[in-house]
Amino acid sequence: MNYLNEMHIKFPGKSVNEAFARSVISAFVLELDPTIAELADIKTAVSEAVTNCIVHGYRREIGMVYIDAKITEDKRVIIKIRDKGIGIEDIKKAMQPLFTTAEEEERAGLGFAVMQSFMDKVKVSSTVGKGTSVTLEKLIVSVR
Repeated sequence: MNYLNEMHIKFPGKSVNEAFARSVISAFVLELDPTIAELADIKTAVSEAVTNCIVHGYRREIGMVYIDAKITEDKRVIIKIRDKGIGIEDIKKAMQPLFTTAEEEERAGLGFAVMQSFMDKVKVSSTVGKGTSVTLEKLIVSVR
């Protein structure tokens, strides 16, 4: 697959950097001239994935969050967000709406459901003790 553009960033898993991640991805995707709705979908999914890294991947520690993003020739955006945190024991269970491991923090457990509703594809892979990777994919179909 040929990529028109790609970028790679890493930043500390602090909640203030969640907005930074959304902004960086927004700027990166703008070359495809997405609609406001398409851009909002991507930003929301990225926000959820980054928040998962911070809240669930690292819990009360601060680890690095990594984002790799690519734009394909067919106007597809592929965003991989990963951490090197505690990992997920049961991905199928974790992806069920309302499931959360951070109940003491009043989390809704809708992060993966939100990602799936806004993106064309969501793939999650994880190894306990080594981290989690979420790959988000969306075709930009806007016609202006």
